[in-house]
Amino acid sequence: MQELLKIIAQGLVEKPDEVSVTMDEPKDDGSVVYHLHVSEEDMGRVIGKQGRIAKAIRVVMRAAATRSNEKVIVEID
Repeated sequence: MQELLKIIAQGLVEKPDEVSVTMDEPKDDGSVVYHLHVSEEDMGRVIGKQGRIAKAIRVVMRAAATRSNEKVIVEID
């Protein structure tokens, strides 16, 4: 899951070497929080107008997690 998020983000930004993904420990309800870190200049590219790209990233991650019976939350830092 971490690798999927990183690949998606690297395709969107101008500085793909500055993309990193960290993962928190699973919560009590079984959900895992992934933190996506990009450079300040690329933040707008990842979020998109009115957050549309960020929403799309979250939808793709949720769909991928559903296939393996997981719950994921994506936060963009």
